[in-house]
Amino acid sequence: MSLDGTPRELHALRPDRMRVVPGPDGWPIAYEYAVGSRTLRYDQTREGVPPILHLTLFHPADDHYGLSPMEAAAVALDIHNAAGAWNKALLDNAARPSGALVYATSNGATLSEARFTRLKGELEANYQGAANAGRPLLLEGGLDWKPLSLSPKDMDFVEAKAAAAREIALAFGVPPLLLGLSGDNTHANYAEANRAFYRQTVIPLARRTAESLAQWLEPAFGPARLEPDLDAIEALAPERESLWRRVQAADFLTQAEKREAVGYGAAP
Repeated sequence: MSLDGTPRELHALRPDRMRVVPGPDGWPIAYEYAVGSRTLRYDQTREGVPPILHLTLFHPADDHYGLSPMEAAAVALDIHNAAGAWNKALLDNAARPSGALVYATSNGATLSEARFTRLKGELEANYQGAANAGRPLLLEGGLDWKPLSLSPKDMDFVEAKAAAAREIALAFGVPPLLLGLSGDNTHANYAEANRAFYRQTVIPLARRTAESLAQWLEPAFGPARLEPDLDAIEALAPERESLWRRVQAADFLTQAEKREAVGYGAAP
């Protein structure tokens, strides 16, 4: 939001409501933000600060909208959701596949349509679902219950769900160890994984966003530089302490050089 041509407020707009309007050269000349039946157009060619800053990740085949990590992990997301739905279906059916009601007679007779419908309705109403797990089944007239069980192959959905969660985490740059997934030996321990998460994912993304904001607001405020405060990140405290010890032990550096080496300016 601008006041007298100077930006005063920044708002994050919903990306699903935004549409890029490319110009003849392919670069965006405007953005259209649609809410219901109303569409608001933001002109990017006016003087001063453009009204919209579009932050995207690299996409080799899309110049405007970029590639979201969620899109890159779309297949893994589908597998994870399907595994969860499979698990819930098992719980709804007493955590086992439906058994078989066997109608055994000596003369080869079959159940009538009315009796078949009544038995099916009784099973769904009284014996299906987690609340009815373990409930004894009352049979009559030559009926016999043959329970079925899951084979180890059928139980692979648990491992498939963990593998899908690992792929989703990697797409977002999150070490799987932070999600509590076992079997990942990339990091020696949780602390190392936490530091790697900040160093390889959070800090580069924060710096990239800060540089984009500084360049976007430069017409209004002049050249600027935005830097994340790494001293405020507790996961990186051991690294800062190690740096301070090394700098403090460097007798060949002056006090001003030591302050500059650890990221502080000149002493007041």
